[in-house]
Amino acid sequence: MKPSTELFKLIKSLTKSEKRFFKLSSSLQSGEKNYLKIFDFIEAQAEYDEIALKEAYKDETFIKHLPSEKNHLYKLILKSLRSYYSEQSVSSSLKQEIKNVEILYNKALYKECEKFVSRAKSIAKKYEKFYYWFELINWEKQLLESAYESGEFGTDLDKLIEEEEMVIARLRNLAEYQVIYSKINLVFRSGGFTRNEKERQVVSDIADYHLIKGKNTALSTKAASICYYIKGLCAATNRNYEDSFQFFNRTREILDNNPSIKVDVSQRYVMTLIHLLRCYIDSGDFKEAESLIKEIRALQGTKGFNSIDISVRIFANTYNQELVLLHKIGNFDKSVKLIPVIEKKQVEFGEKVSKEMEVLFTYNKAYSYFGIGDYKTALSYINEVLNDNEQKLRQDIYSFARLFNLVIHFELENYEFLEYVVKSANRYLSKHERDYEIEQICIKYIKKLAKTPSRVNRIELFEKMEQEIGGLLKDHNERVILEYFDIEAWIRSKLMKISFTDAVEDLISERVN
Repeated sequence: MKPSTELFKLIKSLTKSEKRFFKLSSSLQSGEKNYLKIFDFIEAQAEYDEIALKEAYKDETFIKHLPSEKNHLYKLILKSLRSYYSEQSVSSSLKQEIKNVEILYNKALYKECEKFVSRAKSIAKKYEKFYYWFELINWEKQLLESAYESGEFGTDLDKLIEEEEMVIARLRNLAEYQVIYSKINLVFRSGGFTRNEKERQVVSDIADYHLIKGKNTALSTKAASICYYIKGLCAATNRNYEDSFQFFNRTREILDNNPSIKVDVSQRYVMTLIHLLRCYIDSGDFKEAESLIKEIRALQGTKGFNSIDISVRIFANTYNQELVLLHKIGNFDKSVKLIPVIEKKQVEFGEKVSKEMEVLFTYNKAYSYFGIGDYKTALSYINEVLNDNEQKLRQDIYSFARLFNLVIHFELENYEFLEYVVKSANRYLSKHERDYEIEQICIKYIKKLAKTPSRVNRIELFEKMEQEIGGLLKDHNERVILEYFDIEAWIRSKLMKISFTDAVEDLISERVN
């Protein structure tokens, strides 16, 4: 059986300050600390090698019980991290405060207990931690019983019950928004955009849901922010970037006006800015897009935005969007120069970069090299996407990668092989519910072009292709292809005998205007 790498991954995820805290905590403990030997050995490894670990301590008694020693170390590290972050997380602070309340209550120190409950409630209210707020009200009710027994009747029970009902209502309201968010997020994560009428109906039903469509339905700041975030996602999945911008901008305003909530939902805040960035790029507001990329990256390491999770999200999303931005303006030279920087970061973060972001990176790298005419490198990257057997995640990428693959093989003059690739692409598309006509039209013409050796006849085919594709691109749904591959620029490059880069630059002003 292959040794577990969970401990290795945990140790490697620790920051310098976290390691220092763990070592300091350990030094305060008495007795032999075999777990530190394991910690130091694993920390020095680039890849986990349990055989080397066993060999290094083969004469030590503890190595005979390595699984239990590793498990002990794992728990100690987590305990250390809980202590390290106890004052940095609102939830952790509230948990500690409630534990203090329980201890004081059990010791019958009711007056002291009341102070802790009052202080904790203020924090829960400020950060809209309704679950903890509800629990603290329960402690207040218990303290009320003790007060009654002592002959004290100063607290208004009806007011407390009214507060409890309000908290429960807000908790349920927020939970319902979370369920709605999960539904729209599933559509976005699986397909990127709505791919057929069935999916468009699902998004329409979500957008028309009473908590989303109605006015003043959100009972808290957190609920309001997620409500507009859901509205933004609904618009984005339909590629309605004008409405999407308005909704995500409203989400940002709500969080900016409530700094405490903003810090507590830092992940949502970052993703709100990422969606705004996509809107700027799509609308051709490239200067604002560049500025926003810098703004998002500047958040990293600030209060509430200093976790590894946030760092990974900022890295993956901003660099992917920067590549998209450079592709949109035709600056493929710069996008290629950015790839080594990205790949270095990918190695640093390792498996922490999500599968979705990895796939997007690979596709965007392929597009970057295609843009400078390095078709062989582009093909090697696109093959990485095509060889991935992912069945549910971001099927938009996997679908358009097949179309892009045909264009790359055409540029490489792999005409005989193209016949096989065309059949493969058609098989894939036939198995997926998609109502984009433009894909089939592109495949039809690329197949004909591969079988047409005459330059004159090819020009005629490209002219027909331009006319037919141009007509389809007037349809909002069909224009989705431009999000992945600028087929219009590619056709123009062939007809005008210019580079793909020049063709992209020519089309920028036409599209913005």
